Amino acid sequence: MVYVWLVVGFILLVKGADFFVDGSASIARLLRVPSVVVGLTIVAMGTSAPEAAVSITAGLTGNNDIAFSNIVGSNAFNLLMVVGVCACIKAFPVDREVLKRDFPVCIVATLLLLLFALDGGLSRLDGIFLLLLMAAYLTYTVRAALRGRPAAEEKIEKISPVKNILFILGGLAAVIIGGDLVVDSASAIAESFGLSQTLIGLTIVAVGTSLPELVTSIVAARKGESGLAIGNVVGSNLFNILFILGMSSTVRPIAVPAASLIDTALVLFFTAGLFVLCRIRGVMRRPAGAVCLLAYAGFTGYIILRQFALI
Repeated sequence: MVYVWLVVGFILLVKGADFFVDGSASIARLLRVPSVVVGLTIVAMGTSAPEAAVSITAGLTGNNDIAFSNIVGSNAFNLLMVVGVCACIKAFPVDREVLKRDFPVCIVATLLLLLFALDGGLSRLDGIFLLLLMAAYLTYTVRAALRGRPAAEEKIEKISPVKNILFILGGLAAVIIGGDLVVDSASAIAESFGLSQTLIGLTIVAVGTSLPELVTSIVAARKGESGLAIGNVVGSNLFNILFILGMSSTVRPIAVPAASLIDTALVLFFTAGLFVLCRIRGVMRRPAGAVCLLAYAGFTGYIILRQFALI
């Protein structure tokens, strides 16, 4: 039965985030908020809502290993699997603004996370600092977007505000309930098989909570808009580190096991490596996508072998 609840939790997370994004974006358009601002804030946060729900719930219930490893695993999945799949579907150019601003910020944020965790955990002070960085990044990004927006206003689709509010409230409720189900079910599965919460968080939970990013990027790639993959991944990873771990550790300090430090260092390596690859090539093609997929397979194999003390 625990597996059924795990699947139900994932479904609630994904669909809840979808409804939340749709409702929030519609309300923003009715209020004439520029679409670019909606994309940089509401959509980015909405696609990361499953990670937020799982990690914050895990932190509140004392399952700190899942809280931290879920973010590390999700970031690795986003960088390697999401980008890799999109590149294999169709080659895409990398946005220069992402390379110039967002990618370096993501590298710095991952480095800071590793440094903060070196003493064995993330304190409330660490969490507050990460939240302040998130606020500064969002402020700068939104201001830059507003300065560069076109003068012409976009047409507004007339949708019932009541329906949008129901979407928002229902989506948030589904995300919260789904996050609770996923954490409880994953913890129970880990205990029943003698597996660590870190392994479950890095694999099953991380993949499940990253489904919105994967689905969004695959749909974009099939429509010939694969270039959205890098921006979506970098924005999601930044939100995961700065907001989700910042909020989780502010609510309750997070203990970080030594194995998770290695995983974080690997994610930092993947982030820097993908940045260098994009900077040199300027285009993500199928061979580069295949390398990303192989790297994720190697990362997953490593953490599984480590669990059973084979390496």
